[in-house]
Amino acid sequence: MIAVLKNGVTKTQRDNLVHWLESQNVKVHVSEGEMQTVLGLIGDTSKIDIDLLSGLDIISNVTRISEPFKSANRRFHPDDTVIEVGQGESKVKIGGGNFCIIAGPCSVESEEQILAVARSVKASGAQMLRGGAFKPRTSPYDFQGLRAEGLHLLLEARKETGLPIVTEIMSASHLELFSEVDIIQVGARNMQNFELLKELGRCDKPILLKRGMSATLKELLMSAEYIMSEGNEQVILCERGIRSYDNYTRNVLDLAAVPVLQGLTHLPIVVDPSHATGVSRLVRPMACAATAAGADGLIIEVHNDPVHALCDGAQSLTPEQFAEVASRVNEIRSIMH
Repeated sequence: MIAVLKNGVTKTQRDNLVHWLESQNVKVHVSEGEMQTVLGLIGDTSKIDIDLLSGLDIISNVTRISEPFKSANRRFHPDDTVIEVGQGESKVKIGGGNFCIIAGPCSVESEEQILAVARSVKASGAQMLRGGAFKPRTSPYDFQGLRAEGLHLLLEARKETGLPIVTEIMSASHLELFSEVDIIQVGARNMQNFELLKELGRCDKPILLKRGMSATLKELLMSAEYIMSEGNEQVILCERGIRSYDNYTRNVLDLAAVPVLQGLTHLPIVVDPSHATGVSRLVRPMACAATAAGADGLIIEVHNDPVHALCDGAQSLTPEQFAEVASRVNEIRSIMH
């Protein structure tokens, strides 16, 4: 249920109403937008007298919401959420018209590699650095990442370049190791690891939540709801392709998800054309298409030597290729605006 307050309502009036609503055993989410203030009621609202609430002189209108996702729902929070990371000149915003390119290798392999890639992607316009320290792999015999050492190398790259870092977590038991990470990524395989999501909901860091390879958009939003229901509202959604019967691409990039999600939720939406296609030559056209579709950002894999990459070399761009993609993306954005 949502209740929209009339213009001119004082803070005391609002707080009194919130206190009364919470006494009815519901949680109240207050969203103060530029044009209106919205109270989102979460919990069992069946006992709330909608006619009584509507009749209050400070209430503009009251609406029941049927969707199971509440905190992530745009009707609860009409204005776009803007996620901020970094400090000073390195501060980056995602959402609300702020576009961000996140780039870096699939996995951190060495100090030389991550520093070289970080320097190159920053020079080409990337605002954040991605890199895997803990790697979920289909085969237990494949490279699993440098783990804690990989996190250390990412922090060294941030220290030199100023780029905020994005890296994937696989277990809640690793959370302490991620204390200095700027954005924690939840991979597609863990999108419905609900215990992990709840733990991330109790931390104060932005979470980049990737869509599961067989997940519906509703399931993606419900996973975001798990994080937000624990108090962490800094969630970024990521479309990274879904599984299909075709084998010409690694996955099928669902670009329609961008405008659909923008109608359903206030959370920022980024697109990962690297994992979606699995083929480096397809990254540029899909990055451009995602930008034209209105995505809030891109996350792209870049490696200084893709042929010898320990993970996902086939879908990784060289620094020179990434520079061209970033230039094309900026051209499209300038046309759109």
